[in-house]
Amino acid sequence: MKRIYGLCMCILLAVVVAACGNAPKPEETLDAYIQAWNKQKFADMYDMLSESSKKSITKDTFVQRYQKIYSDIEVENLQVKLQKEQENKKDEKDAAVRHYKLKMDTMAGPISFQNPIKLVKEKSGEEEKWKIEWETTHIFPDMKAGDKVGIDTYEAKRGEILDRSGNGLAINGTVPQAGIVPEKLGADAEATKEALAKLLGITVEEINQKLSAKWVKPNLFVPIGFFPEGANTDPGLPGVGIKNVPMRVYPLKEAAAHITGYVQEITAEQLKTLAEKGYRAGDVIGKAGLEQVYEDELHGENGARLYIIDENNKEKEELAKKEAVDGKTISVTLDSSLQQSIYTQLNSDAGTAAAVHPSTGEVLALVSSPSYDPNAFVRGVKSEQWNAWNNDPKKPLLNRFTKAYTPGSVFKPITAMIGLKAGTLDPAEQKKISGLKWAKDASWGNYYVKRVHEESSVNLEKAFVYSDNIYFAQEALQIGKEAFTEGAKAVGLGEKLPLKYPFQASQLANGEIKGDIELADTGYGQGEVLMTPLHVALTYAPIVNNGAMPAPVLVKEQDQQKVWKENVVSAEQAELLKKELVAVVNDPEGTGKSAKLANKLIAGKTGTAELKQGKNETGQENGWFTGFNAANPDVIIAMMVEDVKERGGSSYVAEKVRNVLAAR
Repeated sequence: MKRIYGLCMCILLAVVVAACGNAPKPEETLDAYIQAWNKQKFADMYDMLSESSKKSITKDTFVQRYQKIYSDIEVENLQVKLQKEQENKKDEKDAAVRHYKLKMDTMAGPISFQNPIKLVKEKSGEEEKWKIEWETTHIFPDMKAGDKVGIDTYEAKRGEILDRSGNGLAINGTVPQAGIVPEKLGADAEATKEALAKLLGITVEEINQKLSAKWVKPNLFVPIGFFPEGANTDPGLPGVGIKNVPMRVYPLKEAAAHITGYVQEITAEQLKTLAEKGYRAGDVIGKAGLEQVYEDELHGENGARLYIIDENNKEKEELAKKEAVDGKTISVTLDSSLQQSIYTQLNSDAGTAAAVHPSTGEVLALVSSPSYDPNAFVRGVKSEQWNAWNNDPKKPLLNRFTKAYTPGSVFKPITAMIGLKAGTLDPAEQKKISGLKWAKDASWGNYYVKRVHEESSVNLEKAFVYSDNIYFAQEALQIGKEAFTEGAKAVGLGEKLPLKYPFQASQLANGEIKGDIELADTGYGQGEVLMTPLHVALTYAPIVNNGAMPAPVLVKEQDQQKVWKENVVSAEQAELLKKELVAVVNDPEGTGKSAKLANKLIAGKTGTAELKQGKNETGQENGWFTGFNAANPDVIIAMMVEDVKERGGSSYVAEKVRNVLAAR
């Protein structure tokens, strides 16, 4: 019996020891609770609360409160950790206290705190488990049951875009908005609505829809729409009021629309990826032009303040505060008056132009025509206007100055530069050319190069004056494919312009020049040559800049003023080319004579780019002219107008550039 009793005691002791060894620990529950907390799985957290805690708050209320607070203050990078090194009181039989540390990023900056958390042991069936004794202070240490989180937001001002003289291109202004106070409409409410609808360019149905919104009350001002530019903002209609609403304004309107671009309210899709950068619903974001390209600098950073409000709506503690940081103002090199002057000259023709300072590379104008009013996008484009823009065959929404086009004969100075630099071109040499058509030899079959002026003996000056395609085709062949390709690289053909603003890269050929026919055509700017007007203007800079080609500069503080291509030609060769371009305009037989001014020595080159599939076919002709004042070369203007065949060809464009230069 003693032996049996002793064995029973040993077994009982082993069971007790085993049971003690498997006893639940507070850390096991707390670790699981913290894991759920870090993942913001609030429903799982609730399931780990004690019965007394669950009696004080329902699951729905618990989950919704956490979710609302964390969502409202924009919690990110939540990190809750058990502070194991913290001194804890000795655990009681059914209670324990541990400490946690919480860190999180919010809309108002980082918040961190340490807090105790109590656990209690409860029986669940045959098991005992530790449960969380939840309190409101777990959200924030000083938060009581009836407290709320207050939020003040500070909106960052968007940086403005200014021209070289500080004139506004995209500014923070105000726009008059019409609204209705319903109870003041009076007996003739319908007549008032009809009059207001006509004034704002909307329908009565749209007005009624806004007046029937759930939040509307009889005594509240209900925003209806923005007054069109130049409209009477004091129509004297009963119940109709006016508010000046802060809004982005584009003073040059259509004249600079494609360069400034515009802003609009951020979309839900954009917000998914940009929320981490501090964007919020209702923010505006650049959708085109400089507004889009320099969005990061212009946007700024919104600020906020978070605080706890007690049940009497009194502030009791500030949780975090971050001041708003206004966006950076961007100063560009554009000249508003020149921008407007060029746009006026284009006069809704489908075309484009660029103007640069030949020594500094400062971009003075970038124009695309026809255009649109960017203010309409900010105020809200009417469907009729949107359809009109989209269905217009001249494509007013297309940004033409970023596109590359066949340059035609405005490319000929580049061929001359390459030939002079390579030593294959002798300006005084008289090339013997007969007739208006020329082919290298029988290998060309039926293909030929055509010129418009017959001259039996042609030197460089006459080739420029008459814009002789055959002369420049022969010169390209004399230079040779490899040397011509290398020479074209010397003026940046094949490279992207060194600007943040996205321009299509110019090209000498689609790949490489395929043979003699393409090389000959390339010599006078046809073949597969494509250039943006800005790049064309830059290639003329060496002619008045002692052979150096500057890097383009658009944003004063960001684009470095430096030489892009050095020694494109020598100073002597540059002077020679300038003399030839003066002759193009001032010789009575020069193709550019329509650009001549009595009081200014204008130099330049015309160009007609033929867009057709075959030699004997007809197609659209785009006219070019690149010109400058040879006596005071402070600007080079390259302009292209589409479809000039029945309007005087390149002379039509030369007149427009002349008018711009005459006004300077």
